[in-house]
Amino acid sequence: MNNIRKLCNATNLKYLAMYLCFLDYIHQMFEGMGMPLWLTMLGRLVFPIFLFLAADSFHYTHDRLAYLRRHGNVGLMNNAFSTFFITGIYICSWDLLAKGLRDKSYKELIQGLGLFLFPILSSIPIVVLAGILETPHANPIVVQIVAFILSLVPSILIAEGSFMMVILGLLFYIFRTNRIAQIIVLAIISVIAHLFDPTTVQWMMIFAVIPMYFYNGERGSGNKNFFYIFYPAHIYLLWILASFFR
Repeated sequence: MNNIRKLCNATNLKYLAMYLCFLDYIHQMFEGMGMPLWLTMLGRLVFPIFLFLAADSFHYTHDRLAYLRRHGNVGLMNNAFSTFFITGIYICSWDLLAKGLRDKSYKELIQGLGLFLFPILSSIPIVVLAGILETPHANPIVVQIVAFILSLVPSILIAEGSFMMVILGLLFYIFRTNRIAQIIVLAIISVIAHLFDPTTVQWMMIFAVIPMYFYNGERGSGNKNFFYIFYPAHIYLLWILASFFR
């Protein structure tokens, strides 16, 4: 057990998540060629692992704005990073609201409420603009421009895994000092995910409790640039390969 815990630092858990993510996209891109479902089942562990680590990192970072900007720069066009970005917004909102209540500061309460509402209110123009994409005989250039604009807006509508993943990341942050509470939260959301759609394998994310349990709280070697490059790169590579074989 101790040897396993020594290996389970943040960097190694990210390597594990990226490996599982790679398997997941192999199934998604090559499902029609007979790739087994268990590849995607293993991939369900990816998001909880990254959200768990992101919540921990967000607490210790000295520059939250830079942290958010880094995820935004990688691309709100990439839904996984948009989920981390929106989760970060809600973490900031939570801290502002908590501090505002503690210090009886109306300024911080208003700022916290504004941050909380921002990803929700930003969904309104997205819904309106999305109507352009469904217009019969729409100009392809206009469609591309609108699609690009939509991809840049931090909205709960574009969060991969739905708003449920944002809630999970926020709860991981709120209970960051209580590992058992974090595990219970993941178990509850896994059950909810199954109840909402029993036809999916999203419930498999419950098994992310295993690396979460053994996480030793250490950073490891880091190598953050690898993860920011590998995630979009392996998706595009597999998509190109799948298109070629089809």
